Amino acid sequence: MKILVTGGAGFIGSAVVRHAIAQGHEIVNLDALTYAACLDNVALVADDPKYAFEQVDIRNRAALDTVFAKHTPDAVMHLAAESHVDRSIDGPADFIETNITGTFNLLEAARAFWEGQGRPDTFRFHHISTDEVFGSLGATGQFTESTPYDPNSPYSASKAASDHLVRAWAETYGLPVVLTNCSNNYGPFHFPEKLVPVVILNALAGKDIPIYGKGDNVRDWLYVEDHADALLTVLQKGELKRSYNIGGENEAQNVEIVKMICAILDEKRPKDAPYADQITYVADRPGHDQRYAIDPTRIATELGWRPSVTLQEGLELTVQWYLDNEDWWRALQNRSGVGTRLGTKA
Repeated sequence: MKILVTGGAGFIGSAVVRHAIAQGHEIVNLDALTYAACLDNVALVADDPKYAFEQVDIRNRAALDTVFAKHTPDAVMHLAAESHVDRSIDGPADFIETNITGTFNLLEAARAFWEGQGRPDTFRFHHISTDEVFGSLGATGQFTESTPYDPNSPYSASKAASDHLVRAWAETYGLPVVLTNCSNNYGPFHFPEKLVPVVILNALAGKDIPIYGKGDNVRDWLYVEDHADALLTVLQKGELKRSYNIGGENEAQNVEIVKMICAILDEKRPKDAPYADQITYVADRPGHDQRYAIDPTRIATELGWRPSVTLQEGLELTVQWYLDNEDWWRALQNRSGVGTRLGTKA
């Protein structure tokens, strides 16, 4: 299968690219190479004859049409998105333009290509989204595929809008789509603005390790390599016009995640004092959702997929990867916003 992956130089997208190449698929990696993208993320497969790269912004419809005509993909996996909640608070316009307008452009380009090919039944448009579109849970309950949308940040609102567009193109135009909504990802090649890499790198640098509010916000943590495997499973086996929630079955409070990482670092790179001594509680993020939790029943029962990596295993693998790949993350330290608290303008 030849798959057009948007955002394939990003964190989750690059994991999909690497995993798909390993499975024998042909990949066209389409990425605008904005601040969070890094071609080093796909260096392991860059010389593979099954891999091609196109530097294209999904907001550029004409360029998208050119890519479809040039590569004639069998499927699209749409991961390109602005994804950092804190950045969406400070600058929501980029999220509207990329996540909504960009998705519209991609849908129209895919539809024009698909119709021009005679509307083949085998074509797939896989839209990858987030559990944040469902809003915030209380102490109990889980998100299912029928949970009403209730986004609370500019980021999650823009992703909710893109989800609705994809569903509408399936119903109105017949475009063969599948959708997924995932929980919090972590793992290798994670851009150093999200919680897990920030904790690791601040700890190693001897800096304060910031925890928003009380640190009692709960997330379901999904190892990125597991997520890539799940996404390719849905692409190949998922039912058309159906959505699948993908979770790691690993709920934990943010403060628990931070303390687990500190304990792993104490073992792998010990110093005079425990890394947990660097923990500092800071003002909370505006509109910070309290809890996310995924009910994975549908993907488990219908497609036979479950995560393979426990939270402890995944965090140990992640910490070790950052210890072993200092050249990768040091090269990103001067990029916009890295090392700076964002999302306080509200």
